Amino acid sequence: MEMTWMTMEEIRKEADAGTPVIIPFGSTEEHGSHLPLATDTLQAEAVAIAAADIERTVVAPPVHYGICTSTRNHPGTVTVSGDTFRAMVRDLIRSFSRQGFKKIILFSGHAGRVHMSSLREAATDCVQENPSLELAIVSDFELVVKSSSELVKTQGDSHAGEIETSRMLYLYPDSVKGTSPAESPSLPPYRIVHDPEKYWPGGVWGDPGAADPERGKVFVERSAEELSRIVRDLARPKDRSSPD
Repeated sequence: MEMTWMTMEEIRKEADAGTPVIIPFGSTEEHGSHLPLATDTLQAEAVAIAAADIERTVVAPPVHYGICTSTRNHPGTVTVSGDTFRAMVRDLIRSFSRQGFKKIILFSGHAGRVHMSSLREAATDCVQENPSLELAIVSDFELVVKSSSELVKTQGDSHAGEIETSRMLYLYPDSVKGTSPAESPSLPPYRIVHDPEKYWPGGVWGDPGAADPERGKVFVERSAEELSRIVRDLARPKDRSSPD
């Protein structure tokens, strides 16, 4: 159920039924010279919709902006500050709660460390102020690694490489404009640099040349299955103690 296309009466019904909500988070961020800037958002939304076909849940409209650090100076990357992002996440959680939704999954297609930490911080704040909330936070990348690591040929693949290119070839083949050279960043360990693009010029972490749409389909389906398990677990009544 995509919230974008639902009416207020349909939303009222799902809120009254205690249906969980997935909020997909993405980014507007470079993904090499071959993938669109919305890659993180498009993948997260697609996986969330596929999970909703397995387990009943409402899929909220995606958030297209996040916190991008190492790619912040690459062309096309538009980032927000941590304060802005955390404030927005808190507001979204509070607003869904006011609408009657108490079971919320923050599902991120962008897996940057600062971005994910900010999601957790904002969610923790909301649970502290409203103990009736049941929140879960997971990145799409976590689910791919958990469910499909044996299918990935490129060691350390994580950004605009084999996994994401495979998925985009499956989901949105017309959006993939050729390929980019294999690359991994050479950022100095432990340091915060003002010019990360100097150490990571191509903006790829992995090998796009190893991608194919058939494995992209598997990556999407397995991630959706993992996400649906999180939905199912969240949908259980709090006092339920019997196993599946």
